[in-house]
Amino acid sequence: MIYTAIAELAAYGVKNALIMPIDVIYVRNQIMEILGVTDWKEPEALPERKLEEILDELISYACEKGIIEDTISVRDRFDTKLMGILTGPPREINAIFNAKYAQSPKAATEWYYKFSKDTNYVRAARMKRDIRWKYASDYGLLDITINRSKPEKDPRDIAAAKAAPQTAYPACQLCMENVGFPGHANHPARQNIRPVDIDIYGGKWALQYSPYGYYNEHCIVLNQEHCPMKIDAAVFEKLFDFVELFPHYFLGSNADLPIVGGSILSHEHFQGGHYTFAMETAPIEKTFGLSRYPAVKAGIVKWPMSVIRLTGDDRKEIAAAATMILDAWRAYSDADADIYAETDGTPHNTITPIARMKNGMIECDLVLRNNRTTEDRPLGLFHPRPELHHIKKENIGLIEVMGLAVLPARLAVELKDLEKAMLEGKDISAIDSLSSHAEWSEQVLKAHPEFNAENAEEIIRSEVGAVFAQVLEDAGVYKRDERGQVAFMRFVDSIR
Repeated sequence: MIYTAIAELAAYGVKNALIMPIDVIYVRNQIMEILGVTDWKEPEALPERKLEEILDELISYACEKGIIEDTISVRDRFDTKLMGILTGPPREINAIFNAKYAQSPKAATEWYYKFSKDTNYVRAARMKRDIRWKYASDYGLLDITINRSKPEKDPRDIAAAKAAPQTAYPACQLCMENVGFPGHANHPARQNIRPVDIDIYGGKWALQYSPYGYYNEHCIVLNQEHCPMKIDAAVFEKLFDFVELFPHYFLGSNADLPIVGGSILSHEHFQGGHYTFAMETAPIEKTFGLSRYPAVKAGIVKWPMSVIRLTGDDRKEIAAAATMILDAWRAYSDADADIYAETDGTPHNTITPIARMKNGMIECDLVLRNNRTTEDRPLGLFHPRPELHHIKKENIGLIEVMGLAVLPARLAVELKDLEKAMLEGKDISAIDSLSSHAEWSEQVLKAHPEFNAENAEEIIRSEVGAVFAQVLEDAGVYKRDERGQVAFMRFVDSIR
């Protein structure tokens, strides 16, 4: 059977144009070497199987023969090593991308995304495990996802990572040194990643996709130098460079401060893709002028967080207006609104910027952020309140800001168990694994006397969506009530 699986993987490479027919023997021999197979028998016929089934058989064979340990991380490193054999060198991938780009930017990204899935760098099969639904909020259709694609850590992998020697190469998971890297207990394998070079703001950057994307063509645009995240005047030029290169994509940056920033602040990068988020379709509810930038249309977006949208066809003016607002916000304090630019010399104000092309014009959303903590809100004053932590406790980054909830994997089991317990009338507070949902579940039942086996899942999902809308409102520096909106206009008045 191992001969069949080896032949299938090579055939998969030919079918998806990763290799040519002339490469089959060469590829087969490399796979045989990795598996310790020294003889060959040509299979009479090849079954039609999915890539993950072929890889699973090859990995299981390696485990049975003692070539690798049977843990999640080790298996992942091994299947990446196998796929690396089918993945062409960077020069080849860049050449194809550039040729496709000469046809159109969309042709280039469509080819590159398919290539990234075909090489299994984008784990499309695992992404299908995520649970997804929409929630009709007052602000538009919010995306709700429960992340089940990223594998849980095996205790043996955790132990191996602790025992492994600490290294600083690559410096982080976004560095260019990851290209072809075999990985180890503390770092994932990357033999099948092939970032493509792009020029941004006069510097060398790279485009790649997220291995566990949350939306269509979820891409990462990274500086080829390992330098920290920084929101400044240059960031707008970088975002605008990209959306002009790829006008069908949006691009945004996480904020550059802890709590309101992303998980990797040590390496400058942006996230984008070919997807329309609820925030993009949210309307302007109040327009205002910027006296120094008459060519720029400005307004407050109807959104749970505090967003200023700039639109115009004069890129230079939009960049200047965005920089002016950023600088003003960095220094802005309003005690009546609990906003302080700094405390004891520690800065708190920053923004989450997002850029896109709309009808030939640049549209730039500036989401005002503040990472101040207080004694009763140690995780952040503008962070989900404690009573929402049973659903979402993690930081609110760029993706959530735009209206897509990335909820923890634990909820996949907890919500099903909760539904069953609620239908059976059990005391939720007495169930250890569900007790954090007790108060919320009572509120759900009170609000939905029609709750029954046929509509329970739909009701629970809707109520989870409502919680996410509250999470976003909590993350907004200006609340949606009259007092909050009056305070928002005080800031607007200061920049007009």
